[in-house]
Amino acid sequence: MVFAFVWATIVYDPIAYWTWNGNGWLFALGSLDFAGGTPVHISSGAAALAYSLMLGKRTGYNSVHGLPYRPHNVTHVVLGTVFLWVGWFGFNGGSALAANIRAVMACFNTNLAAGVGGVTWMLLDYRLEKKWSTIGFCSGAISGLVAITPGAGFVTPWASVIFGIVGGVCCNFGTKLKFLLGIDDGLDVFAVHGIGGIVGNTLTGIFAASYIAALDGALTGEDAIAGGWIEKNYVQLGYQLAGSVAGFAWSFGLTCIILFLMNLIPGLSLRVNIDDEDLGLDDCQLGEFAYDYVEVTRHVSDIVPGSHEGAPGSSAHSSLPEKTV
Repeated sequence: MVFAFVWATIVYDPIAYWTWNGNGWLFALGSLDFAGGTPVHISSGAAALAYSLMLGKRTGYNSVHGLPYRPHNVTHVVLGTVFLWVGWFGFNGGSALAANIRAVMACFNTNLAAGVGGVTWMLLDYRLEKKWSTIGFCSGAISGLVAITPGAGFVTPWASVIFGIVGGVCCNFGTKLKFLLGIDDGLDVFAVHGIGGIVGNTLTGIFAASYIAALDGALTGEDAIAGGWIEKNYVQLGYQLAGSVAGFAWSFGLTCIILFLMNLIPGLSLRVNIDDEDLGLDDCQLGEFAYDYVEVTRHVSDIVPGSHEGAPGSSAHSSLPEKTV
């Protein structure tokens, strides 16, 4: 809670001011961001990368051939995706600040990008596994939603399909970066939100259309935007990249500073001790847990001879294909 308050105040608020306030330097420059590609997604992705680097990996993260942990409840993943997908209509459509045709266009683009992103990611996973993945579709849908966020009220429906495809591809391959960087980003926030936000900002600079932005009757006359590359406004891409770089650098740098200082304060240490980590935060800090069978299995394994065969680091465990949490 301390981190969330400090981060929102020091990191998010200035970026939101740059982007949407009439006196903000990105707004004055001409950068386009309909609903939060830089303030919401790029900033959170950069913060997740910084946090992952400073926090370090979970104990036993590399004990199973370095393979990632699997989501423990696919049903919850689907349910959460549905909540996000529906809520995103308010997130993007509501950024029009009125019930008008531009808000409708933003919602339509949002839905298209999410659906196309989900199918794209699922096809990429099928290429390797030859099986259809529910988790893959959900991940792709979120990547499409993230990518379309900055451009929802600026681009045409056919362009939103491109947002979904490119967002799904880039975020899918972005999830592999954590292995190259050696970080433990359990929710792939950097890959989906950081990379997805950058993709969305970049594509907005290419596909922004002045007549879409003018649908609400506000961005007309002197306030009209010049569009993106498709309307031969080539400098717009530079403005978009400037916003992406500035937002990422600001968030990453200040997040590192915030975490470093918090770790020096008693009671605000970033990590718990190794015993509490092995026991589980639910048990050691909350005094309750969600799944009884997990705790029963844990306690039985402590008293039954030989039951620790297959625990992290043992030869029996190393034969398992992957680890679930």
